[in-house]
Amino acid sequence: MGFGKPEPSQEPSGEVATLKLPDGQEHHIKLLRPSHGDDLFLDIRDLHARTGCFVFDPGYTCTGSCVSAITYIDGPKGVCLYRGYPVQDLCEHAQALEVAYLLLVGELPDDEQLYAFEREVKGHTLVHEKVTGLYSSFTLNSHPMAIMVAVVGALSCIYSELDCHNSAHRWLACTRLIAQLPTLACMAYRTSIGQRFIYPKAALSFAENFLYMMFANPMEEYEVSPVAVKAINTFMILHMDHEQNASTSTVRIAGSSQANPYACIAAGIASLWGPAHGGANEAVISMLREIGSADKVPQFVASVKAKVAGVRLMGFGHRVYKNYDPRARVMKSLVQEVLNDLHIKDPLLEVAHRLEEVALEDPYFVQRKLYPNVDYYSGIMLQALGIPTSMFTVMFAMSRTVGWVAQWKEMLAEGQLRIGRPRQMYVGAKRREYKRLSAAAAGTSTWDFSKFSFSQQFARKEGSGTLRSSFQVTLPTTVTR
Repeated sequence: MGFGKPEPSQEPSGEVATLKLPDGQEHHIKLLRPSHGDDLFLDIRDLHARTGCFVFDPGYTCTGSCVSAITYIDGPKGVCLYRGYPVQDLCEHAQALEVAYLLLVGELPDDEQLYAFEREVKGHTLVHEKVTGLYSSFTLNSHPMAIMVAVVGALSCIYSELDCHNSAHRWLACTRLIAQLPTLACMAYRTSIGQRFIYPKAALSFAENFLYMMFANPMEEYEVSPVAVKAINTFMILHMDHEQNASTSTVRIAGSSQANPYACIAAGIASLWGPAHGGANEAVISMLREIGSADKVPQFVASVKAKVAGVRLMGFGHRVYKNYDPRARVMKSLVQEVLNDLHIKDPLLEVAHRLEEVALEDPYFVQRKLYPNVDYYSGIMLQALGIPTSMFTVMFAMSRTVGWVAQWKEMLAEGQLRIGRPRQMYVGAKRREYKRLSAAAAGTSTWDFSKFSFSQQFARKEGSGTLRSSFQVTLPTTVTR
């Protein structure tokens, strides 16, 4: 295997790992240690320049794409820290905007700082009337997440003058987005049910305003339940940030091109929309409904282990956590408190408890380190508050916006602005000369284009497994967990 004639690697000082290539060349890789935790990182930034090689890591299972001081996760130990503070402690003692301040600034605020921050955020909660007008264009059956992608992206039109290199502009964008996402989210919900918008009140807290804008009726006074406020406050804190997940990485990579921050957050919302990311708690509710009752849990578990088609265990396992998700412990306790206070007996909670009990005692799941994650109980709690499943991911996006803007601001302010440009391993055809093929040679002579369109023909062939893959290389399987 040839690697050209790269510049020979120099022996660095400190801890190193040595990579030996097939041609006998050795490359010394610096080891980097984070400020907290036992992880080690191989610094491969000069790998291609020194050796001519790239690394192959689909899904970035082993790749650190940036440095950050915002959130720390220890997956094997089940630890999640916001700026050094355990997330469960913040849920118990802090309010949502206090934690938002912490993530943005790096330290908890004193009373005067918190008052000033809350006042500024409240001052931005009203949205531009041009943005409000957009909602009249959406049909009643529009998914709230589709609306959110559109209206948050449209904020780029209203605030197009923002300069991401200007510190004052960055702070303004952060506070505006934190303030306006709950307003936009509630407008999306009320649009989907055909009701007029309710505007926030200055006298209400961040969580109280969200519930007020969601559920208030113009014909009568709305009383906010203290337990509902606690539930929303806790939900928001638990979902504010979670290191470099799919949507946060999307925001960072969009921001790396110096795009408008509102467009970057819209990109994050689009990424979060997927069922493998933000839509997981909705999938848990569907699973629990499908099981039906606690006595049917053993049969469901047996079907999961037998890998019966269409049967999946949702709300268990995590890409990072190989232990009980600390956020799930908080949510498990909270959902019981909410149901008790609202005098709701939800049969799904009984099913969820039984399923957790059976799974955590079964070696099949224990060996695979499948523990409940934050999505497992959150859907039951949101349902109890009257929030429909179509709004679950919107709730996630509203909360995660705090982390997204904190990560975006950190990337720009800490001198990390380098455009994201992953590489690929090409496995397609080698260079070939242009030559138009006959229908017989192309394998399409039996296709009836009078009955099926071009895309329908290919979809049928792809679905039947008869469409030949364009991949010229078969990759070996690798265990990544």
